[in-house]
Formats: sequence, structure tokens, C-alpha cells
Amino acid sequence: MAVVDEKPLEDEDERALPPAEMMRLIEEQRAVAVRRLGGDPLMLYAPWGLAWLVGFGALFLHYGLSGEPYLPISYWTALTVLFIGMAVAAAVTAYAGWKSATHLRGVSQDRGMMYGLAWPAALIMVAAIALRFGRPENLPPQEIGLLWASLSILVVATLYMAGGALWREWPIFFIGVHLFVLNLVGLVAGPGWHALLTAVGGGGGFIVAGLLMRRRREWTGR
Repeated sequence: MAVVDEKPLEDEDERALPPAEMMRLIEEQRAVAVRRLGGDPLMLYAPWGLAWLVGFGALFLHYGLSGEPYLPISYWTALTVLFIGMAVAAAVTAYAGWKSATHLRGVSQDRGMMYGLAWPAALIMVAAIALRFGRPENLPPQEIGLLWASLSILVVATLYMAGGALWREWPIFFIGVHLFVLNLVGLVAGPGWHALLTAVGGGGGFIVAGLLMRRRREWTGR
């Protein structure tokens, strides 16, 4: 009769990680996953912040606060600076968003796609409204510029608030509220003030928000 050496089985409890170590590993993996899905906040906000700071800053120098320009910058030159900056920002954030979207599947992917399509749809409507009502025979040149800017920022503010509600992210929602207030105050105050508030409060605010959200993510992993 063959003799089989019986070795005592190791107690599975002895091989298991302590609860504290398991929780630490789970938290580390969760933080890595969140960073991969959410991307770098600074890469999403800083390009737009710089574009608004420079572009709307050029418009502010064109308008001035009293209706007299501070520098001999034409309206179309300032607008070109703004559009070039926004095109670069759109390219950078689209690339960052595409990298993040490659990790999304199912409902999250569909939600992100629908939210992303809402932006061009809303901005096309802005262009249609501004072209219809912002004609030279209806408004002075400065008011036409204010109409375009205020409608555009209204869309941005609203979609930021909607995005914050959609993903339950209070920082994103508050960015939308911040832009909404700046837009309202600037619209009442006039083109020069609107450009200044958008450049400093909107563009500068985006940069500050990106830095704060990156620091928050480093601290909390969220």
C-alpha cells in the first residue's frame, strides 16, 4: 500500500493580507483608476484659461472701460487672437478627453458622448441667434460683440452647471455658477467690463480651478 505524505495545508487566513493592508491596496487602485478616467484637470482647464486670458484681454484693451481703447488693437485682431487661442485649447482638451474616453465603457461612455455633442449644438444655436439679431442696423459694433460674447459664455456656464449635476461634481458646478455671475455683471456693465471680467475672472479662474482640482486629486485620489 502506497504511503502518501500528507503535508498540513496552510491556513488561508495566515496567507491573507491584514485588513488594513487590503484597504490600502484597494484605495491605491481606486485612486489610479480615477486619475485614468478623469485625466489631468490642469490639462483640461489651463488651455482654455490661457486662451480666455489672452483673447478677452485683447478685447478689453480694444474696448477700454470708458469706450476708448487702451492700445491700438482692432476688433478683428483681438478676435483673431481669441479664436486662435480657443482653437489650440480645443485641440489640447480634445486630445486629453479622447485619452480619458478610451477607458470608459457602457453608460459612462454614452453619457460623455451625449454631453460632448451638446456643446457644438448649443454654440451653433448661439451663432444663429447672434447672426439674426446682431446685425449692424440693429446694434452698434460694441454691442454686437457683447451679444456674441455673453451668449457664448451663457452656454458655457449652463453646460458646466449641467455637467456638474450630471457627474455630481460640485467643483464643476461652481465653475458654471462663477461664469454665470461674471457674465451677468459684465453684460450689465458693458463691453469693456465684460471682456475684463471674462479675461481675469473667467480665464484666470480656469487656471486657478485646474491647479486646485489637481491638488485636490493628489490629496484625495478623486
